[in-house]
Amino acid sequence: MKRREFLKHSSQLSLLLLANNYLPLHFSQSNHLSKSDFGDHFKWGVASAAYQIEGAWNIDGKSPSIWDTFTQKRKNIKDGSNGNVACDFYHKYESDIALVKSLNFDIFRFSFSWTRILPNGIGEVNQKGIDFYHRVIDRCLEVGLEPWPTIYHWDLPEILSQKGGWVNRDIIAWFEEFTDVLTKEYGDKVKNWMVLNEAASFCGAGYFAGAHAPGKISFKKYYDTVHHSNMVSGASGRIIRANVSDANIGTTISCSWVDPKNQKNKHVKAAKKWDAFLNRLYLDPIIGRGYPTDAGTFFKKIADRVPASDFDKLKFDWDFMGVQNYTRTVAKAAIFPPVLWSLFVPPNKRGVPQDQITDMNWEVSPDGFYKILKQFGTYPELNNIIVTENGAAFKDVLLDGQVNDQQRVQFFKDYLSSVLKAKKEGVPINGYFVWSFMDNFEWAEGYRPRFGLVYVDYNTQKRIVKNSGLWFKEFLKD
Repeated sequence: MKRREFLKHSSQLSLLLLANNYLPLHFSQSNHLSKSDFGDHFKWGVASAAYQIEGAWNIDGKSPSIWDTFTQKRKNIKDGSNGNVACDFYHKYESDIALVKSLNFDIFRFSFSWTRILPNGIGEVNQKGIDFYHRVIDRCLEVGLEPWPTIYHWDLPEILSQKGGWVNRDIIAWFEEFTDVLTKEYGDKVKNWMVLNEAASFCGAGYFAGAHAPGKISFKKYYDTVHHSNMVSGASGRIIRANVSDANIGTTISCSWVDPKNQKNKHVKAAKKWDAFLNRLYLDPIIGRGYPTDAGTFFKKIADRVPASDFDKLKFDWDFMGVQNYTRTVAKAAIFPPVLWSLFVPPNKRGVPQDQITDMNWEVSPDGFYKILKQFGTYPELNNIIVTENGAAFKDVLLDGQVNDQQRVQFFKDYLSSVLKAKKEGVPINGYFVWSFMDNFEWAEGYRPRFGLVYVDYNTQKRIVKNSGLWFKEFLKD
């Protein structure tokens, strides 16, 4: 495939890597849900990420991340925006965290900005950055929320990117140092830890499709980032285990149920490749199953680059696995196999009604959600699954001070019904986190897509709880 054709498809691939799930809506959903249906110990939370909400991109000692750099370049972000201010959570964290609690959630998931803690990526610690996250954690505890931080949610220090970033094997040692600093600093107050957010997305969109920071397009670079991110998962997990008593350790995997376009053998084979690419490539190695080489030469090439001594280091004994799903995938055979990015059919090309397609061009598919949960449930290594992201972007309208996002309310009813069905059938699902708490900077898409339970007026930074947020407030009421 020529470079210009690659670039044409790269934005589609990056959206798919973010979403991972495309299916037709033929799923009978009950709207009579109750919090009690999920059990007394089920975890309910909202999720966020540092670069997407914090702003304050260059104050109090913070240095640039790859997203600070990437967003400054023309045409990288669809609406020309950046996260310099975002939701200004850096200054509004107290009221924002109180707002999360007012909606009756138990958990606030956030991430650490690497460059706020270690401006040089390694070495000297920035005390102002350390202090900020102490304030965030203390505020959570003060209002009665459990803090569930993610160590890495895509904002690699630019200074480390210039040394190769995730392509450089030294990333393992850099990340170990970052983990060590965080867990020694906050481990007495924080017991629930997530290592990476969706390695498939930041490796695939950042080093394969070139649509996300740092904007690289290279098979070789991609192969290395896959393995290094998998190595980092176990390495970081072992440091958390050593530094934090009674730690509950997990990482997050983006996932997608994959259907073939039809039952022709070539499309069935394409679906198998997509399943390996989206669901197995970042899961199987870190639970001790190795790379999915049975799915084709693309995956064999990754495995062939791995030093023999690495295989034992890939595995870690996870306390929970975070799964993140938004839609499903429909696969078709490529004209020039094994080119992966031409092996999926967008929902508007296969007859999905427009009212069942989100503002990210992702199909609403509670049936696909149920099926991928069941697929993860077949892994005996996964005895505790938390849905660490799920949600939808729609064209929200602020009218008379309200956002009547009924489509999103129905989305949550349907997707939660899928969770409950899978849970009743024995899948060990023990939590559900909404993406996202509030509207925010959505990476290469900019500020157009709104996923939040809370509407953000970016001009005034005013927060307005949407009807979906009010629905959760009532649903989660004791």
